[in-house]
Amino acid sequence: MPTVNPTRMELTKNKKRLTTATRGHKLLKDKQDEMARQFMIYIRRDRQLRVEIESLLGKAMGKMSLAEAEMGRTSLEEAMMISAASAPPVCAIKNIMSVRVPEITRREGDSVNGGLSYGFAFSSDKLDSAVLAMNELMPKLYELASVEKICAMLADEMERTRRRVNALEYIMIPEMRTIIKYISMKLEDNERANTIRLMKIKDQMSSD
Repeated sequence: MPTVNPTRMELTKNKKRLTTATRGHKLLKDKQDEMARQFMIYIRRDRQLRVEIESLLGKAMGKMSLAEAEMGRTSLEEAMMISAASAPPVCAIKNIMSVRVPEITRREGDSVNGGLSYGFAFSSDKLDSAVLAMNELMPKLYELASVEKICAMLADEMERTRRRVNALEYIMIPEMRTIIKYISMKLEDNERANTIRLMKIKDQMSSD
């Protein structure tokens, strides 16, 4: 039992602290539940993106193999070495349950040859198809990077929130209730002692 003065002022102060802690505990629990819901949404999206990316990547690699068979490795590598200047992705910040998380998206801009970074004269249509298929992957790869970072940040915040909830639920709130009970008992004991003392004084005055 921590050292505490059993006064009415101290009792009132601890009751207010208990009310605040109880309200904070409920808010943190609600936050924890909502973060868990959001976390599951992003986990499902992560799995979905991985399936889509693997499928698109498999198709793109198949088309690239056909292009290599038609053009030859040397011609294919020469075509792929000519690259256009690519715009960096757009990085923004959004808020999920007071957690600032990244949102990475592809920058929309003019692209050469409809997204192809080489001339058409000596290239195969199979290569065109393969490169365009790879270009389709970029928005999903950016989203996957965002989603996985969001999942990691939400997991960290959920753990911090869980520790705060447990500290309130199992340490702070029970301790406050114990203090309130202790002060209340002490005040009741003091009131009974005062009542008995007053009755004795009254009896002595009556006998005199």
